[in-house]
Amino acid sequence: MQVYNYLRLTYIWAINNANKKNSKKLHFCINLLLLIFLSVKLQSMISCSVLAATTEKEKIMNEIYEFIKKCGTYYLATVDSDNQPRVRPFGTINIFEDKLYIQTGKVKDVSKQIQKNPKVELCCFDGATGQWCRVAGELVRDDRIEPKEAMLNAYPDLKGMYSASDDNTEVLYFKNATATISSFAAAPKTVKF
Repeated sequence: MQVYNYLRLTYIWAINNANKKNSKKLHFCINLLLLIFLSVKLQSMISCSVLAATTEKEKIMNEIYEFIKKCGTYYLATVDSDNQPRVRPFGTINIFEDKLYIQTGKVKDVSKQIQKNPKVELCCFDGATGQWCRVAGELVRDDRIEPKEAMLNAYPDLKGMYSASDDNTEVLYFKNATATISSFAAAPKTVKF
C-alpha cells in the first residue's frame, strides 16, 4: 500500500510539472509511472480476491468440520467388490492444508474398498439441533508423514494403535466433495469444496 501511495503522489507531481514544461521525457516518465501504478493496483486487487476466495473456502471447510466434530461419530459408506454398500462408524476428522481428512488402517476392508472405488459418502446427525450433514466425494490417500502426525495429534488416543511412520496408518482427504447440511425445519445448505 505504501508503494501504491508513493506512485500516486509521484504521478500527480509529474502531471503538474508536465503541464508547466511540456517535456517529451517527462510525458514518457508519466506514462511509465501510470503503467507501474496500474500494475501495482491490479496486483493488489488480485491478491485481495485470492485472499477472499481462500477465506471463504476455509470458512466453509471449518463449518463442515465443526459440525462433524460436534456430532462425534459419523458413518462412512463405501461399496464392496460385489457392489454391496458398506457403512461403518468413524470418529476421526481433521483439517490439514485446507483439506478435510479422515483416518483408518490400510489393513481394514474399508481401506481396500476406498482404494478400489474412492467415491464415498459420510453422514452424521446432531440430535441437539435436529440437523444432519452428508459429505459425498472422492477420498485420496495421502502417504506423507505430516498429515498423519496432524491427525494423530488431534486424536492422541489413537497413538496406542497407530503411528505416523507405520505401514498401516492411512489418512485420506476429500476431493470433489459436496457437503449438505439439512434439517426438517429449514432448506438444505449445500457447499462444494
